[in-house]
Amino acid sequence: MSTMITARAIGRPLDRVDGPLKVTGTARYAFEQPVDRPAYMFPLQATIAAGRIIAVEASAATAEPGVLAVLTHKNAPRLAWTGDPEVAVLYSDQVAFRGQLVGAVVAETSEIARHAAGLVKLDYQERAHDVVLRADRGDLRKPVNAAFFGAGGGELQNGMLADTVLGDVEAGLASAAIRLDQTYTTPMCHHNPMEPHTAVASWADEMLTLYCSSQGVTGVAGLVARVLGLDPQRVRVISPHVGGGFGSKVYPIAYAVLAALAAQAVPGRPVKFTLTRQQMFCLVGNRGPTIQRIQLGADTSGHLTAIAHDAVQQHARVKEYAEQIATCTRVMYAAPNRRTTHRLAALDVPPPTIMRAPGEAQGMFALESAMDEMAIACGLDPAEFRIRNEPSAHPENGLPFSSRNLVRCLREGARRFGWQPRDPAPRARRDRGWLVGTGVAASTYPAVQLPGSAAAIRAEPGGRYTVSIAAADIGTGTWTTLAQIAADALGATVEQVRLQIGDSALPPASAAGFSSGISCWGSSIVEAARQLRDRLESQHGGTVPPEGLEVTANMPGNPDAARYAMQAFGAQFAEVRVNEDTGEVRVPRLLGVFGAGRIINPKTARSQLIGGMTQGLSFALHEHSVTDPRFGHVVNHDFAGYHIASNADTKSIEAYFLDEEDPHTNPMRSKGIGEISCVGTAAAIANAVHHATGIRVRDLPITLDKLL
Repeated sequence: MSTMITARAIGRPLDRVDGPLKVTGTARYAFEQPVDRPAYMFPLQATIAAGRIIAVEASAATAEPGVLAVLTHKNAPRLAWTGDPEVAVLYSDQVAFRGQLVGAVVAETSEIARHAAGLVKLDYQERAHDVVLRADRGDLRKPVNAAFFGAGGGELQNGMLADTVLGDVEAGLASAAIRLDQTYTTPMCHHNPMEPHTAVASWADEMLTLYCSSQGVTGVAGLVARVLGLDPQRVRVISPHVGGGFGSKVYPIAYAVLAALAAQAVPGRPVKFTLTRQQMFCLVGNRGPTIQRIQLGADTSGHLTAIAHDAVQQHARVKEYAEQIATCTRVMYAAPNRRTTHRLAALDVPPPTIMRAPGEAQGMFALESAMDEMAIACGLDPAEFRIRNEPSAHPENGLPFSSRNLVRCLREGARRFGWQPRDPAPRARRDRGWLVGTGVAASTYPAVQLPGSAAAIRAEPGGRYTVSIAAADIGTGTWTTLAQIAADALGATVEQVRLQIGDSALPPASAAGFSSGISCWGSSIVEAARQLRDRLESQHGGTVPPEGLEVTANMPGNPDAARYAMQAFGAQFAEVRVNEDTGEVRVPRLLGVFGAGRIINPKTARSQLIGGMTQGLSFALHEHSVTDPRFGHVVNHDFAGYHIASNADTKSIEAYFLDEEDPHTNPMRSKGIGEISCVGTAAAIANAVHHATGIRVRDLPITLDKLL
C-alpha cells in the first residue's frame, strides 16, 4: 500500500460514540422511526414445501373492520425485475419452500392485520418435496451460479475455484505412515439477532423511503429500485443503528420489497412491518448444513504428506447459493498433495445466506477436529503438530503472506492458557464427578476488500469536519472506529469529526460483511482525506475557505492484493467439564490470541472477539435448526426450542491481540476481526471434549446424547 496514516486516535480504547444513545434508549432502530399515520402489515406464508397456489379466498379478511388491503399474487403490483427469486415476492403462484411469502394483510393496527391474515384461505396443489441432505445423493453437482461461486466453471467471485488439486492425493495417502479418513457434519443454524428484521415503507412524491434493518443500505436501495423498476435516486434506505445481523441483514430483503408493495396499496400511508421470531426462521436465511470428509496422511515425523477436504452442502432449489467450506484448508497447512471439492444438493428449503464466518466456521470445525485426531495418531502435542506443518507461503498458489503469525498465536495462547504441562491421555482429570479436558484449534479468515465504497469529507472553518459514507453499524462500533480513522487521516482529533452513516443518500458503501467493512470504508475515508488536503494546499494555501470545502473520493484499489495472500490468523484454547453421569458439557474457560493487523479500537475489538467466541460456543454446544422432513419446516423455530448460548453458558472468555501491523492490507494496516474469533471455537471445544471423555464427537452440536 502506498498510503499509510500515522496512528494517533487509532489504537486508543475509546468509548463508543453511540453508547449514550443506546443506554438511554434514544438510539432509533428501524421500527422506531417516526412516521405519520402508519398502517401495519402481517404476511401470509405458504403452508406447503413445494407446489402452487390454486385458489385465494380473502373476503372474510377484507370485511374485517380496520383492514385496509389484502395482497396476493393475484392483485399485487407487478415487479419490473425477477432475476432474484428470493425477492420476487407475490410474482407468481409458485411455492418454492414452506414459509415463503405469498401475501400480506395491511390494517390499522398490527393486531388487526395478524388476525385478518388468519382469515385468508389459500388452496394449494402440492408436489413431492425433498428437504434431506445426504452425501450419497446422485444429483450432487459443482456450484455454478451461487452467491460466492460466480458463473463459469464453478469459480468463486474472488477468483477461487470450486475444486482444487495439487499433486497426487491418492498416492500421498497410500504412502503415508499414518492416515485419517473421517466425516464431520454441521447443522442448519439461524442467526437470531436481537433486533428482528424490519422495514418501514413510505411513498411520497414518487419517492420510496425505507427504514430498514440493514447491513448495507446502498445494496438494499439498489436492489429494491431494480425490483420495482425505479430510478435508484427515487429509493432511499435509512438504517443508522442495527441490532445485530451476523449476515442475515446483508442480502435477503424480501420483507422490504413486500413492505414497499403494501405501502403502494394504501396510498398516503406508511406501512410498518417487523418479522416475528418464528418468521425469521424461514425468511431471512440460515447457515446451511454440511457434510465434510477429511483425509490426512502424515509421515513418521508428523509432517503432512496429503490433505483432502470434500464438502457437501445444500441450497434452495429456487436459488443457488454455496459457501467456500473447504477453502480454509487451502490456506492452513503445508502438504505436497492436496485436494478440495465443493458439491451442492438442491432442496425444497428456504434460501441459505451468509452467517458469521460463512464457510470458514463449518470448514475449520472439520479441519481442526481432524488435525487434533491426526496429532494424537502421530503421538504429538496438538499445538506442536500444527506448528510442525506451518507453510512458508500460501500452500496452493505460492504467494507470500502479507503477514502470518499463526505460530505466534499458538505459542502465546499456550503460554497464557497454561497449556503445558498437559497429560495427553483422555479421561486423565476428574473433579467431583466432572471429567476435565483441554483443546486447541487454529483460526483463519481472509482479509478482503469489497468494491463500491466512497466517502465525502467536508472541511469547515474552525477545524471541524463532516465525514459521510453509507456504512453500517451493526453493533460493532463503526460510529467510533470510523471517527478514529478519519481523525488520524485528517490530522485532527476525534472530537473535531462529525460522522454520518447508515443512509443510502450518502456516498455508497459496501455491506458490513466478510469482516471487510472497516477496511473498505476506512480506505475510502483515508483517500478522501488525502484529496482534501491536496486541494486545500494547492488551491487555498492550506486554509479552509469561508464557505468550506468538500471532497468525495472512491476507495482506491490495492495493488498488493494480487501480490500477497492476506489472511487473519488466531489460536483458541478451551477448557471443558463433562458430567460423568449426565453428559452435560460446561466450558468454564475460552482463550483466544489473534493476529489481525493493527487494532483500530482495542475496547470495541475485544467485544467483537468475545462475542465471536461466544457465538462459536453456541455453534458447538447448542444451535441446531431441526427440519421436519414430512412438511419441510424448522420445528424449533423460537427461543424455547432453538438454544443459544447465554451468560449462564459462559464463564471466563479471554481475548488477546498480537502486536501486528500489516503494511499491505489497507492504509490503516488492519485486518477484519468480526468473524475470525467465531471460526476456531467449535473445534477447540470438540477437541477438549475428546480430551475429557475419550469420545470424539464429529457431528455438531455436542449434545449429551452423543456422550452418554
